[in-house]
Amino acid sequence: MTGRSGRSARSLIAVSLAAVLAFALFGRYLTDLDPLATVARPWTPPNADQLLGTDALGRDVLSRIFWGGGTLTAVALVAAAASTSVGVACGLWAGWSGRRIEVGVSAGTDLLLAVPAVLVGLVLAVAVPMPVAVVAATVVAGSPLTARVVADLSADCRHATYIDVARMRGDSVPSILGHEVLPSHTAAITTDYGLRVIVALQLVSTINALGLGTSPPEPDWASMITENYSGIGLNAAATVAPAVALAALATIVAIASTTLGSTLLGSAERRGVST
Repeated sequence: MTGRSGRSARSLIAVSLAAVLAFALFGRYLTDLDPLATVARPWTPPNADQLLGTDALGRDVLSRIFWGGGTLTAVALVAAAASTSVGVACGLWAGWSGRRIEVGVSAGTDLLLAVPAVLVGLVLAVAVPMPVAVVAATVVAGSPLTARVVADLSADCRHATYIDVARMRGDSVPSILGHEVLPSHTAAITTDYGLRVIVALQLVSTINALGLGTSPPEPDWASMITENYSGIGLNAAATVAPAVALAALATIVAIASTTLGSTLLGSAERRGVST
């Protein structure tokens, strides 16, 4: 019963993640409403025609919710992938190369962690397009932590039996790292990627909310919050709805990555015991 309940819960989480990501990325294709059209007075409360009311310029809030997550989510996913990739590459190299290199990489990561990611993102957003700024800031903020985790794991498995077997087969170092070491880190990397997505979401939301990212009048969940905050007493939905959308996206990503990571770790442990 417990096993079935666990599988059902994981299936529900997977479906929820797919649904939320699909809505965020492709929601604009699910409505024929124009998110830029003025349809009623500013901050009209929810009614039969505008289910979430209107915003500061009289635009339909629901249609802007459908349109507002695409760019934000895509940038966060790409930035997280870049951050995790850099961190994994550095961690594999540091963990495999020995204590001296590992200490050097650790010192370098300490320096990067001392730099506020939001500050990096805001400075870059002034000079380069928002996606580039978010990717760079996410790499600065996230890859050091990923590198540390992967370096520790790689150092631990460097003298494992299956690594010795690969050496005796004559496998090259890149082959051992890619085919033996990296797969053993799948659970940790999966969980870490979810955390990087959340960091990237925070960065892109901050940049957009401050007006340095998505250009008005393009819909964006983060900028919708700041645009409509002054009218929260007239139509709270104009501010609450995009905030809920952002929170739901971050929450389901965190839960899904943690659950998948735990599942992969459990599977690896069972295979280890069985062998």
